[in-house]
Amino acid sequence: MSASQSPALRWYFDFISPFAYLHWHKLRPLARERAIELVPVAFGAVLAAHGQKGPAEIRGKREFTYQHVLWLARREGVPLRFPPAHPFNPLTALRLCIVAGSTPEAVDAIFDWIWRQGQTGDSVEALSPVIQALGADAAAIGSDATKAALRDNTESALVAGVFGVPTLSIDKQLFWGNDAHDFALDALQHPELFDDPEMQRLQRLPVGIQRRA
Repeated sequence: MSASQSPALRWYFDFISPFAYLHWHKLRPLARERAIELVPVAFGAVLAAHGQKGPAEIRGKREFTYQHVLWLARREGVPLRFPPAHPFNPLTALRLCIVAGSTPEAVDAIFDWIWRQGQTGDSVEALSPVIQALGADAAAIGSDATKAALRDNTESALVAGVFGVPTLSIDKQLFWGNDAHDFALDALQHPELFDDPEMQRLQRLPVGIQRRA
């Protein structure tokens, strides 16, 4: 990052992630002050590309994660109600966001429907009130162009090195997770943070052992 120019900010997210919902509440004030490119991506495709399982796919971790999210939301004063089932298919919500221009208002409305009101977000029918509120073209949600745009978003995230959501990109530096927000803000205020010798050393730290498949 360069201190002489404003860094490019991109936020990669999926509506399936309650951590993305929590992070959006932290990021929204910054989005009012400066341009942030909001990039909806298919988290499942990101996981598949890295050969990973999501937290909700691991027994025990799933239940713990849900309770942790609720605890975090209450501690942070963020209204949260889980949708009727989770994980759910988020593709319609992601495509709706794209059709609505991936604006902060669209992100607000879709997150609010799923994670504040606890509503289903896995079909055009389920999202009909949000579609109407945003004035979006319901027919465009399932179009080839919209599907291609979501694939392009996801591929661009993978090319950028994204391995999870939410991820805030400041130029080429990635900050993964709701709990990395303060780290990202510090880096935004102090671009020289990663020039620290120990930070530099960690980028070259050798792998000591690898787990066999």
